[in-house]
Amino acid sequence: MPEINAPYAPGTPCWVDLMAKDQRAALDFYGQLFGWRGQPGPAEFGGYAVMEKNGRPVAGIGPAMAPEGQPEPPHVWTTYLATDDADATARLIGEAGGTVLFGPDDVGPLGRMAVAADPTGAVFGVWGHKEFFGAGLVNEPGTVVWNECNTRDVPAAAAFYKAAFGLTARPIDEEGGDGYLALYPASDSERPVGGLDDMAEHFPAEIPPHWMTTFAVADLDAVTATHAKAGGTVVLDPMPTPWGRLAGLQDPWGAVFCVMQPEG
Repeated sequence: MPEINAPYAPGTPCWVDLMAKDQRAALDFYGQLFGWRGQPGPAEFGGYAVMEKNGRPVAGIGPAMAPEGQPEPPHVWTTYLATDDADATARLIGEAGGTVLFGPDDVGPLGRMAVAADPTGAVFGVWGHKEFFGAGLVNEPGTVVWNECNTRDVPAAAAFYKAAFGLTARPIDEEGGDGYLALYPASDSERPVGGLDDMAEHFPAEIPPHWMTTFAVADLDAVTATHAKAGGTVVLDPMPTPWGRLAGLQDPWGAVFCVMQPEG
């Protein structure tokens, strides 16, 4: 269902956010692109803005700030994987060969978060829910429709996400899938919650492993045109997929994301 009113199953991508080089400009840019509404939040949360669509939270945009002695975070979209216990998951990440980059830390009464990297180098977030479950609206125009880990070592990544989050990777059972791996949570072996793809087939050698966020749109051509007028760059021209037309976009500050006009 597009509206989410309960905790996500462990391992499910539940939230995405951007630590923006220019928060005000990013709020305006993505608001125009996806119809989001949101303003900088309270100082106690670093001014982090929760963006909404139809009154439901869909993504976060915060100002890029570095902890003392640390470099400024990159201007990238981060995918957060759900957990019922952020501290236990952080331990599993280390045991499975990943690296916890910071956290887990409390985010007020909302939840507990960490940022980590899998053994192949793809960075992701961990969200241990309390009062806030994550995105309250998905799979609708202007909201997240898919998240995937692009890696150069699929077996190592698959083993890691199985050990740390209970996710099982197997070829997606749809015509045209061509061996694409989907990630299935332990609680539901029939409904995939994300993807796992071999970068060697689609990416230049200089692009590091990463988690990619894809947003649904109602009109792909209109969105790419709006994006370009606002100073963005098309890095992957619109192309057909078994699930809809897809394009890769880069915002004016360098963050790459995908947009898809789903079939039907």
